[in-house]
Amino acid sequence: MPPTIAWEDFEKVEIRVGTVIDAQPFPEARKPSIRLWVDFGAELGVRKTAAQITVHYRPDTLIGRQVAGVVNFPPRQIGPFMSEFLALGFPDADGAVVLVHPGLSVPNGGRLF
Repeated sequence: MPPTIAWEDFEKVEIRVGTVIDAQPFPEARKPSIRLWVDFGAELGVRKTAAQITVHYRPDTLIGRQVAGVVNFPPRQIGPFMSEFLALGFPDADGAVVLVHPGLSVPNGGRLF
């Protein structure tokens, strides 16, 4: 059983939705990855990340797709690339990442609650 957290702890995590505007292979990564540029709306702008999502996604299939991400972690250097948010996903039956996304189109920058 995971530990219980206070509501205030959950409120500290900024999970927002954005639209993928660019996606590129990331051959320099240690594990197969794709670089994503995601538009999180006027308040947050475009942020980039690298995600190990190559099992289910190709860069060209990601453009225009909405995804969820944590936008208030500090930037993290991943090889030659600076990641500015954490794309969220769930593991499939084999452990490969399936991206989290809204079931309907929503405005970029919307916060999960």
